[in-house]
Amino acid sequence: MNRGLRSGELADAAGVNLQTLRYYERRGLLAEPRRSPGGHRLYPAEALTVLRVIKTAQRLGFTLDEAAELVDLGAHRHGRRRDTSLQNLAAAKLAEIEAKIADLHVIATSLRAALDAGCDDLTSCATTNCCPLPFAELDRGEPTR
Repeated sequence: MNRGLRSGELADAAGVNLQTLRYYERRGLLAEPRRSPGGHRLYPAEALTVLRVIKTAQRLGFTLDEAAELVDLGAHRHGRRRDTSLQNLAAAKLAEIEAKIADLHVIATSLRAALDAGCDDLTSCATTNCCPLPFAELDRGEPTR
């Protein structure tokens, strides 16, 4: 019979702290574990898989709510809606990440231009026509891409 993993064992194996386990329980990401006769929480081995899925999803840019949805997808494979498949969620997250990367490229280009132009003071720079920073675009509410 598998006795289960105590809180500390599970936390160590998953690379999280005990407060994270409790938080995930409160959020419903981890089922409330059974208790030993001494009152210790005993998690099933599957809890480690759930924690690894959550932590991996977070490293891939998913929020905790999105990670919970991914965990739920794995737990309820039958009868799920087509728009909540891993493929659709991953495609949406990829599009979001690629948009952030594009924004970061614009930011990096603007910062390089400011460095190359020798900008030392944003207030002074904003009042000149040769400033490479997108002050005018911000004033008009235009996108900076």
